Amino acid sequence: MEIYMKSIIKPLLLVLSSALFLTACGDTNEPKEGVQYEVLSTTLPSDSIAPVTEVFALSCGHCRNMENFLPVISQEAGTDIGKMHITFNQSAHVAAMFYYAAEMQVEGTPDHAFMEDLFAATQMGEGTTLTQQQEAYSKAFTSRGLTSPYEFNEEQRDILIKKVDNAKMLSEQSGISSVPTFVVNGKYNVLIGGHDDPKKIAETIRYLLEK
Repeated sequence: MEIYMKSIIKPLLLVLSSALFLTACGDTNEPKEGVQYEVLSTTLPSDSIAPVTEVFALSCGHCRNMENFLPVISQEAGTDIGKMHITFNQSAHVAAMFYYAAEMQVEGTPDHAFMEDLFAATQMGEGTTLTQQQEAYSKAFTSRGLTSPYEFNEEQRDILIKKVDNAKMLSEQSGISSVPTFVVNGKYNVLIGGHDDPKKIAETIRYLLEK
């Protein structure tokens, strides 16, 4: 009887240990669709958006906070991060005009200090008059030797309108309704809520770049 039990137990242990080994090998830390990222319903054109693009709005407090973490995310992901101002409502559409007016004049993504001034002007809060806000926006530009959007000539206004219209088209195509977020390769939307810290966001971005 003892010999019989041993003859059964030994193969059984081998099967169980093999199953455990296979389970361990299959248990990866790869980002999961629906948890750390999702696939956009429409792929955004590569000539209109950077491989990694932060989608944001100047009126969004969380976006303003995210601005502080972008250097870490960029470094950890090993890539530059572009920007796209969402235009899913009227206030975001108006704010987008100031962002793209900045982008036009610096010929790229505005630096951190410039972005902070734009966030501050947009989020001045209750009790702020329209004149005060206009002055804050203008100062964000003129203090850097740039032209205030309020002083744009007809050609500059036409270029600005085209940029904002393009952002509006991309916003609608993406279907994104919550910011901040990151779009990778025009196809994947990083779900910020599925990450514990900026480094985890960077890991997902790096994974999606290679996907």
